[in-house]
Amino acid sequence: MHHTQLIISKVIDANDVAILTRYGITERDLPTEGDRQVFRFVTSYADKNRGQAPSYAEVTAQCPDFNYTPMVSDSYEYLAREIKKHSAKVQFAELVNGKLGEQFENVGQKDIFKLFDWLQSEVESIKLRTDVRNKIGTDIKADGDKFLAEYDRRKSGESFKTWPSKFSSVGDYVSGNMYVVYGKSGRGKSVITLEEVIEMAMNGANVLIWAMEMPWFEVLVRIYVSVSARKGLTTLNVDGIDLTGGFDASDIRKGKLSDEFDTAFRFFIETINDEIAGNITVRGVDDPDFGNRTIRQLETDILQTKADVVMVDPFYYLHYEKNTSKTTGGDAAATSEKLRHLAGRTQTVMFAITQADETAETESDDGSREIELPKRKDVSKTKQLMQDASVLIAVDTDYKQGRGLVGVNKGRDGGEGDFTEIIYIPQVGIVREPETGVEAVRQFNF
Repeated sequence: MHHTQLIISKVIDANDVAILTRYGITERDLPTEGDRQVFRFVTSYADKNRGQAPSYAEVTAQCPDFNYTPMVSDSYEYLAREIKKHSAKVQFAELVNGKLGEQFENVGQKDIFKLFDWLQSEVESIKLRTDVRNKIGTDIKADGDKFLAEYDRRKSGESFKTWPSKFSSVGDYVSGNMYVVYGKSGRGKSVITLEEVIEMAMNGANVLIWAMEMPWFEVLVRIYVSVSARKGLTTLNVDGIDLTGGFDASDIRKGKLSDEFDTAFRFFIETINDEIAGNITVRGVDDPDFGNRTIRQLETDILQTKADVVMVDPFYYLHYEKNTSKTTGGDAAATSEKLRHLAGRTQTVMFAITQADETAETESDDGSREIELPKRKDVSKTKQLMQDASVLIAVDTDYKQGRGLVGVNKGRDGGEGDFTEIIYIPQVGIVREPETGVEAVRQFNF
């Protein structure tokens, strides 16, 4: 292949060996041992001589296979692209004729999809190694038109979307970002996040829920109860205050709604489209086709459902990425980074739910548990989640007291330390801020 000889000749004439590095050309990309010898000599010479290129006469003397061509007019980009194109073909042929055969011989019937994941990963690696980029990043001086075009798309609502939170302390959610919701075990993390994604669906978002520890039926029960509560289909009296709520989750789970409520519930299900402007797709832990929980599979589901909003519950039940860093917790950290990148690449609002470290609890004067938001440092499973989160949302609730707190412990646009006091009776879908002001709050001992 003569393109290697041409680009080396052009490098010698221009005295610019750094071009080879700029276009990512390595020994692996070169088709013959003679080409690789020329490459090694030229780069080694430059390393020892402050980046200077050797003369064509010296290269010819040291490398018998080198054929110098003066005044090459083809561009560096064209020559590099041709070299990389050929390299991609060679690497793919090596994959198909070598490692793929070995992997296929050892794969069992149940592991065929793991083989597909491995093959896709290998192909993506080849694409990354052989891609030629003629431009890096965005130039603040040269790319003003690019910036203004994106600004105008955002102005018209085409480039990214925002979705309002149900809780005043959180603010708006912006597409392309990852939001981490955390709290101690059994303190309402899933309920609070589900309330947020339902709110978004009712505002027109397509929502994808990966419920990796909850059956699909249970998730749908919670959704139907929450939506019915927003319609105010029932009334509940708590401490002398009438609160509008929804169907009773326990009765639905057991299939024991009264005849009157059974009829109303069936009608509610039939007319749910009138209530939810967007859509919600649920993958539950008991779905028979939900064995693959990799980031790659999540991306496939996002594309298939055209999701605007994704709820990963919980993060630590994902199939983690390989721990290439060889550090403790590196697999979880790598998965967090991939999830953050996925949010940006798919322009989705990504919710990742995780636990908070268990800490000592205190009691109020009346003997009830003190409701207290976990600290920023209490994010469990991997601290990388804290780094990757656009906003870190802390949760603590107590259904026995009928109240809870939702707060922000990290926010790129501020808001750290802000929190919202809520009424928390999820059994009938009441998860909201008090509607009647300070006096109602006092009734709940906030």
